[in-house]
Amino acid sequence: MNHLSGAIPPSVGNFTNLKGLYLYSNSLSGSVPGEIGNLMQLTNLEIDNNQLFGQIPRSLRNLASLNRVHLEQNHLTGNISEVFGIYPNLTFLDISHNNFYGEIWSSWGKCQQLGTLNFSMNNITGSIPPEIGKLYQLHKLDFSLNQIVGEIPIELGNLKSLNYLVLNGNKLSGNLPRVLGSLSELEYLDLSTNKLSGSIPETLGNLLKVHYLNLSNNQFRKEFPVELEKLVQLSELDLSHNFLGGEIPPQICNLESLEKLNVSHNNLSGLIPSCFEGMHGLSCIDISYNELLGLIPNSTGFQYDPIQALRGNRGLCGDVEGFQSCKAFVSQKHVFENKWFLIIIPILGVFALLFFVIGIIFGRTKRTSKENKGSCENHRGLLSILTFEGKIVYEEIIRATKNFDAEQCIGIGGQASVYRGELPSGEVVAVKKFHSLLLSEISVQREFLNEIKALTEIRHRNIVKFYGFCSHPRHSFLVYECLERGSLAEILSNDGSIKEFSWIVRTNVIKSVANALSYMHHDCFPPIVHRDISSKNVLLSSEYEARVSDFGIAKFLKPGSSNWTEFAGTFGYVAPELAYTMKVTEKCDVYSFGVLALEVIKGKHPRDFISLLSSSSSNMNLSLNEILDPRLPLPSRNIQDKLISILEVALLCLEESPESRPTMQTVCQLLCK
Repeated sequence: MNHLSGAIPPSVGNFTNLKGLYLYSNSLSGSVPGEIGNLMQLTNLEIDNNQLFGQIPRSLRNLASLNRVHLEQNHLTGNISEVFGIYPNLTFLDISHNNFYGEIWSSWGKCQQLGTLNFSMNNITGSIPPEIGKLYQLHKLDFSLNQIVGEIPIELGNLKSLNYLVLNGNKLSGNLPRVLGSLSELEYLDLSTNKLSGSIPETLGNLLKVHYLNLSNNQFRKEFPVELEKLVQLSELDLSHNFLGGEIPPQICNLESLEKLNVSHNNLSGLIPSCFEGMHGLSCIDISYNELLGLIPNSTGFQYDPIQALRGNRGLCGDVEGFQSCKAFVSQKHVFENKWFLIIIPILGVFALLFFVIGIIFGRTKRTSKENKGSCENHRGLLSILTFEGKIVYEEIIRATKNFDAEQCIGIGGQASVYRGELPSGEVVAVKKFHSLLLSEISVQREFLNEIKALTEIRHRNIVKFYGFCSHPRHSFLVYECLERGSLAEILSNDGSIKEFSWIVRTNVIKSVANALSYMHHDCFPPIVHRDISSKNVLLSSEYEARVSDFGIAKFLKPGSSNWTEFAGTFGYVAPELAYTMKVTEKCDVYSFGVLALEVIKGKHPRDFISLLSSSSSNMNLSLNEILDPRLPLPSRNIQDKLISILEVALLCLEESPESRPTMQTVCQLLCK
């Protein structure tokens, strides 16, 4: 794909009437020229996702007309209290993922129209000024991953429109202000990895719209806050790595939308609430490293890795591998009433430890051979194809990929690499191996399990076929069909073979992706949102048949649930509403599909075209020739009509308001006319 490179020329300052400068997601380098301060009419400055470095010019202070500023994902630096001015019309500012320093300027409170303020992942110091509490229009506030100290100012309780508050990864201290419980519109709250102390205020139970709450890695004490039972829309709760004591209150089972619960590494005692068994939506529980005892409930939340989720609690028992059986203790009530239980458990623990030591002594010689066997699972007949026992699958994959040799690697990502492997049957598969050094990270483990969950529940001709997975001490991987032509992104960037990717083929690819998404949204229960539809995640067979792939961050939409989650996706394809809310709906995929459809027609990412769309107050009157990939000859009249129809549908999908976008079912119907 074509990208701008080099530096931003100083001559850009000659365009004094310019209102929008859109240079994002290119390969620009060098510093931002001081002449940019001449653009006194500038309202939109978007130079994010480049390789720009150096000091931001102080002339930026002069641009009082600025409305939206995107500087994120560069290597820019400068003192934030000196390079920025007061912008009365500013609604959006994102300088995240840079090297800015200095303290947060109290005068930011004068930018009364701010809706989004993102300073995350910089080197900002000092404290949060109380004046931030004057930004009454603020929807998103993100100061995460800096060096900010001091207490959270109580003035933040004035931000009644706030949906998203993220202050994690700083050095904040003191008590958590009770006034945060008055933020009635708050949906996402992350204060993790700070030095906050005291008790968790019961006023947080008033955050009735919150979907994500993370207070982990602090110094909170006292008991588990029972008042959190009111948060009926809460889907993820993390209170791990604190000093919370007492029991896990059974009222937590009132959280019907809860999907993930982490209270590990605390001082919790007593029994695990038996009502966990009735929380069918609770897919992930981590209560490890507490002082819990009694019967382990039969909950789906422990199904993936019960040992990891329960370890560090010496008093637990149940029909779970790695834990002793409770035998006569049929119910938790019986366990609690039996006074001898508290005596038996330590004794059994001593015997277990004794047998463990004996096992180490006599089993030392078997250890190596045992570790070489993987715990592999089969799906859709992989084992029958190989005609081997399950334990041999791991070894066959190792052979097929030549022990994951670099020559077999066909793709590299941030968390995994993809290898080509030929099985003894002659079938060629793609093996997605997760980087071993990252396997213990929660985010990687989540992606690994999420992809398995998604692909074992869906069957469609336009979704990549899933053969199996393997979780092993040395390597963990997923096995798929191998699509010979690679990703759509690779096809579009290869000028040498682009003519084979004809207009007919392109229209079929667009329709195939639409069919896959329609199936996921309307024929699966619960519906599945992919969340990362992009050209790199659409694979093509030798016959240019399209398959949607990479379900690592897919989201299952639970009816009646909030479906709130962390930000994810590929920049340039993510729906605009995710800039200020993390609520996932099918319409997020619809927007990404619109971007993808335009990309297939244009032959490159349509970022400039989309920017023109968002800045245009009336319908654009562009000819088809201005949009078509110039590397192909002009299509026939019949094909032109089909491309125009696709273009019209894509524009509907790119509507800024999610409610105005069509469903994927409607998209398929429109494309088939």
